[in-house]
Amino acid sequence: MTDQPYQGYDGYDGYDPYRQQPAPQGWPQQQPYDDPQAAQPYTQQWQGQTWETQVQPPVAPPAEETAYMPSQGAGAAYGGYQEPGWGGTQAPAPTQTPAPAQAPAQTPPSDGSEPGYGPATVAGNARITDAQRARLEGRSPIIEPGVQPAGLTALLGLLLAGAAAIGPYALVVPLVALQAVTAAGWFRLNGMWPARQGIALAFAGALTADVALLASGRTPAAILGTLGVWVLLALVLQLRSHADPDERMYGLMATVASAALAIVASGYLASHGDAVTVGAASVAVAVLVRALPLPTPASVAASLLVAAGAGALAGALTGLGSAGALLGAGAAVCALIGHRVASYDYPSRFVHFTAGVALPLAAAAPAVYLLGRALV
Repeated sequence: MTDQPYQGYDGYDGYDPYRQQPAPQGWPQQQPYDDPQAAQPYTQQWQGQTWETQVQPPVAPPAEETAYMPSQGAGAAYGGYQEPGWGGTQAPAPTQTPAPAQAPAQTPPSDGSEPGYGPATVAGNARITDAQRARLEGRSPIIEPGVQPAGLTALLGLLLAGAAAIGPYALVVPLVALQAVTAAGWFRLNGMWPARQGIALAFAGALTADVALLASGRTPAAILGTLGVWVLLALVLQLRSHADPDERMYGLMATVASAALAIVASGYLASHGDAVTVGAASVAVAVLVRALPLPTPASVAASLLVAAGAGALAGALTGLGSAGALLGAGAAVCALIGHRVASYDYPSRFVHFTAGVALPLAAAAPAVYLLGRALV
């Protein structure tokens, strides 16, 4: 017997279960427990659970820091590693008592001294419009354009009537001006300004309809074809937009309506020259009378009567005869509808000088075309 430890054969120093053995040549070094200190060679590492000689009470974090934290298992205390048992099974996780969740703080009710919060909404807190404020105050949300926009409408209508008496190519000049103001005015009336892309698209559709009418011998089918193509084009452009779905739908409706009004105004070019002269002159007189400071029922009745008289006079000058009174009254009805639309929802002064000027004439174009074909 000897006091020296047993060394084994050929330099073998015995089996040490806690000593890390070097890996064979050609194989990568294995990291058994994902510990950064395990990369140090020939260093004994203790990977099992440790124990304390004295019982230490657990220190609980503040309740406000753990009120909304998910419960963690035993493996989280060792960086995601759990010590396997001797039989190849996982050791049961120790039971942890969750910290009592702290009740959320209640917001004190607003007593008027501090600004409170409104109810939760999906679309956000929308700004109250001028029309809603007017209704709350007991006022009407309708403001008519006034005398100056009516004067511009009458001037543009007289230009259309005089150019129609000259010929279709002369009619194109005031018609293009009407279509440009219509495209811009509709977008501004809907609160979408600047909307250069939509205005340019609607105006391009109107120009295309004018060219198609002149190229096809003023066939009204060119208007319908252009309108269908431009609706499809507006739909494709809005689908490529990266805006919110609600904004894309709102922009699509505004673009389609603006393009439709600008293209429909090309009906003056497709109509008979005498019908355009009678209808445009009647609209000019009706809008001027509607701008007079009269009660609304009396103003509307006076506008229709004066438009019928102006249509009869223009019909006598153009050879349309007494049928001009009916055409003038029909065109005046559509013009007053457009005038009413341009007066809605407290529009700005710029709206009155765009939509207020153009919508009465643009809305009267279908009536001029249809009544002209029926009466001429």
